[in-house]
Amino acid sequence: MAKKPTGSKQRQTARPGVADETRKPNEEAATDAVVDASSPTEAALVDESANAAASREPIGDDSGKESPPETRKASKARSPRKASARKRTPAPEPGVEVTPEDDSDAPDPTPASLAQAPAASDATKIQDPQETAASHEPDLEASEQAPMAEHPEDASPASMSPELAWETPEESSPSEPAAMEAQPQEPEVEPIQTQEPEPAPEPPLYQAPSRPSLFIVHITPEMASVAKVGGLADVVFGLTRELAIRGNHVETILPKYASMRYDQIYGLHEVYKDLWVPWYQGAIHCTVYFGFVHGRKCFFIEPHSQDNFFNRHGIYGFKDDILRYAFFSRAAMEFLWKSGKHPDIIHCHDWQTALVPVFLYEFYQALGMTHPRVCLTIHNFAHQGVTGNELLNATGLHRPERFFDQTRMGDNRHRNALNMLKGGIVYSNFVTTVSPRYAFETKDQGQGFGLEPTLHAHHIKYGGVVNGIDYDVWNPEIDHHIPVQYGLDSIERKYDDKRALRHRLMLADNEKAIVAFIGRLDPQKGLDLVRHAIFYTLERGAQFVLLGSSPDERINADFWGLKRMLNDSPDCHLEIGFDEDLSHLIYAGADMMLVPSRFEPCGLTQLIALRYGTIPVVRAVGGLADTVFDKDHSQRPLHERNGYVFKDYDNRGLESALGRAIDCYDDFPEHFRELMKNAMRSDYSWNIPGQDYLNIYDYIRDV
Repeated sequence: MAKKPTGSKQRQTARPGVADETRKPNEEAATDAVVDASSPTEAALVDESANAAASREPIGDDSGKESPPETRKASKARSPRKASARKRTPAPEPGVEVTPEDDSDAPDPTPASLAQAPAASDATKIQDPQETAASHEPDLEASEQAPMAEHPEDASPASMSPELAWETPEESSPSEPAAMEAQPQEPEVEPIQTQEPEPAPEPPLYQAPSRPSLFIVHITPEMASVAKVGGLADVVFGLTRELAIRGNHVETILPKYASMRYDQIYGLHEVYKDLWVPWYQGAIHCTVYFGFVHGRKCFFIEPHSQDNFFNRHGIYGFKDDILRYAFFSRAAMEFLWKSGKHPDIIHCHDWQTALVPVFLYEFYQALGMTHPRVCLTIHNFAHQGVTGNELLNATGLHRPERFFDQTRMGDNRHRNALNMLKGGIVYSNFVTTVSPRYAFETKDQGQGFGLEPTLHAHHIKYGGVVNGIDYDVWNPEIDHHIPVQYGLDSIERKYDDKRALRHRLMLADNEKAIVAFIGRLDPQKGLDLVRHAIFYTLERGAQFVLLGSSPDERINADFWGLKRMLNDSPDCHLEIGFDEDLSHLIYAGADMMLVPSRFEPCGLTQLIALRYGTIPVVRAVGGLADTVFDKDHSQRPLHERNGYVFKDYDNRGLESALGRAIDCYDDFPEHFRELMKNAMRSDYSWNIPGQDYLNIYDYIRDV
């Protein structure tokens, strides 16, 4: 027998089945007395009087209407029996629930709890009298709005006593039309909507501790869109944006080159007119400009000197490059000091700005710049800025016995030379390179170009962070440089771009795979293997496309000779030079991207190729080994394998990887399609590297 909810909400002690509307004044008085009772004894006495008064009341049906006369007679005849049942609790019968004697203090179960737990167990709970009295006043209001007769459990005969449950329907008389008509109307009574049990609260997800916004200044010789030579420009462009959207104040300081793309700078104007930078025995007058480069805050330093440090037709490649960038580093620090800027982090890049931490700790800390900390990122150890004593005279460092010391700036290979990059490593608070594998190779595998002892001495502050790429620029879903946009769910559209590439380069339109190479024609990129790959690809029945140029005219001449040799081939095209639009189309239209580098600090080519679903074929060095995992031999799960890898720098190694890629394309197209999807699912945005750099900043910053 389901227990009628009584207690804190209704405060009614009548037997189950008694309608709330049929209470007499003496019953209401008893109810009010229960509410005002201040002790358990008084509450029990009041409940007894209420029960006695309620036992003389007529029994109503569940809809709140008056029952037929026969039913009321039967109820009166059984009243003494029910009263005695409260005084002694008999053993419960199967399927019958026993009502406790005194349920005035029992908690009022909700409909959801009635459906889940036995009512008798709820009735055995004892409430504190003060808590019970405190909870009655709002519950009386609830009882007026939702009478007990509206509970679905009350509408069933099981809510009555055992005798009435089976006898009431038989004793109902058909002579009472009102009672008979009440039965069909029961479904029209709107029941109280039972509340679903609230699910157990889930454990709170881990939240990274909040950290303050940082003031970060990047001092760099390059940044994409305005002054770009290599991958350094793309790294600065992507990293500064990622740091800014994470809530940090980020500024960038660059030289004001005459060859910059001024059309990419918005709102360029003077902000500091008279910046005098110490140089030799005097000072050079400079002007500082400010402008936005695609939303990035940038300062440009223009020196007014007869040396014309940056008023030239190019960025690098001049005899006085070391002095040019030594002056730029000193000018950047002078501007920060005189403008009152005290950033949390100064992030400098490569040998060109490696003197920034040297100047900070030798000059500007004594002038009050004690707050900034310096992070140096080395993008390529092959260029280190090795020079002589002239550097000390120009910059004002002067003390040769101090800076020629092997523990500071003395070059490890040449006793009478200074190494700017080594000075940056020694004086910086943290040093990063652009991939963990390259950090290991430079420190332990002889690719540090003489800086291995220095890296070992400072290994505690040295590590690698894989670069990212800007998915707002390199993304086939929104790339406006390609004729047909596509994504992971529409990868078949990639073949429309493949046909467009063939049409532009006048290649034969067939079912052959297209192997591509995009990059600087530099010996570091494995040019002898690139040359071999051209002929091997054509021999295997595929097509080859090359886009690139070299600052070395001898290398350019060599590849121009190849171009003339293969000019009549319908399956090969060599483009000597660089074309931004064509590079996007090659990434989208090619099937494989070749990167056979001798050494590769990180490499952006393979990261862009992965985003476009173009399968990279790479040598396992540096960042290539950290980002490309062989389809057949990698230890990673199948869904993480995204390319082809070879280890040995020779023709056989190249053929082993490139041959397997062409075979898979020709013989197992469904496997190649899955490999393309794996490649496009790889996430090499700036999201993860951005957090890695913030962790480094938090590690070194002045708290």
